[in-house]
Formats: sequence, C-alpha cells, structure tokens
Amino acid sequence: MKTIGLIGGMSWESSLLYYQIINQRVKAKLGGHHSAKSLMYSVDFQEIKSLQQLGNWDEATKMMIDAARKLEAGGADCIVICTNTMHKMASEVEESVSIPLLHIADATANEIIRDGVKKVALLGTAYAMEQNFYKGRLIDKYGLDVVVPDEAERGIVHDIIYQELCLGIINEESKQSYVKIIYNLIQQGAEAVIFGCTEIGLLISQHNCSIPVYDTTKIHAQCAVDFALGVSSGAALSAVKECITD
Repeated sequence: MKTIGLIGGMSWESSLLYYQIINQRVKAKLGGHHSAKSLMYSVDFQEIKSLQQLGNWDEATKMMIDAARKLEAGGADCIVICTNTMHKMASEVEESVSIPLLHIADATANEIIRDGVKKVALLGTAYAMEQNFYKGRLIDKYGLDVVVPDEAERGIVHDIIYQELCLGIINEESKQSYVKIIYNLIQQGAEAVIFGCTEIGLLISQHNCSIPVYDTTKIHAQCAVDFALGVSSGAALSAVKECITD
C-alpha cells in the first residue's frame, strides 16, 4: 500500500471527511483491521482565506508548495489537495515535487464521462465557478458542457460556503437555497451537478437532488485509495502516467 499525502485544513471540516472516506474505502477493499497509510499537512485556513480575498495567489501558492514538499519528504507517494479551489495552483504544486498530484477535477470528470453525462452544473466557491482553472479544465480537457449559476446565485453559493459550511454551520434555509439554485440549473439543461466545493456535501446530498450528484470530496478520496492500492481508476492511472512522462 502506498502512502497518501493530504494537504488539508481548507477547511478541516471537509478534511475530516477525506480521512474518514479514505479509511472506510481501504477497510472495504482489504477487510479486517486495515486502514490507510497517510500523512496530512493541515494549514491554517484563516491564512489561506485572507490570501484568497486579497487575490494574493502567489503567496498562497508558496504555502501549498511548502506543504507538498513536506509531505514528500515525510514519505508520501502522492499529493491530494483536499479542496477544489486550491487546485488553482495545482500545476505549480505538481511541478514542485517528484510524486504525482491526483487532481480533483480529473477524478470527477472521469466519473462523469463514464456515466455518459455531457452537460453538468458546477457549484463551488466563486473562484471555482468563475475562473478558468477548474471549469476550463472540465471543458477543455474533457469536453464537458459546464453551466454555473447566475451572478446573484453564485454569490449565495459562495457566501454559504465561507460563512457557514467552513465553520461547521448547517442551515436549513441555506439547504433550500442550494436546492432552488440546482433546480434553476436543471432548467438550463444540466444533466447532473458537481459539488465543486468539498464542504457542499455537508449541506445537501443526492437525496435533495433530482439529477445525479458528483460529490468531489468522496470521488477524490476514493481516487486516492485506488492509487494507494494500485487499482486502475482513470484519474489515478492518469496521474501516474503524467508523472512518468515528466
């Protein structure tokens, strides 16, 4: 079993889910008392959040690279960034280490393509919904048709993530807001919805949606286990190939 290197703390609420899902999957795959070999470097999310708000992505990138290098030095065999938004600097992080980075968008897109879905709705932070590093990867690399909420609804989705979910606050009114926004995206032709923030699954689930849900936290964590156990999942295998090519 390979050792999974996790960059966590963004927020720790979802990092907790990563640890849980990873270990549950290892136990399901191997049985007995098996658990995952893993390392986690957990950042102070207040520092990251402040840099995001200031648009100081260069300093945030330095922090992520430092975390990745510490994980590699500690014996990690891969890097897993436990958040969607901080994949904005995924390329820089991957280039800073000699071990593969398992990209959350790749893992998710592989699941979507396998299921034959063409048009997906994307919910996440404003950075993920509006900037090209995430949405553009789904479109350019995988040919998916991606729709996002309108400007006002993007603000609602973003604020609920930072003001509630990252603080562990679960609000029924916020849940209904998300359900309504997803309904509006269905009216635009969305066949499925990506929970493009690792905290969204704390608020809503497949039970609340009439179209298929792709929870990036669960998908990414399971991809990490497949890599660690040598299972040929699309995203895990892709990461290994890219690492060998580089």
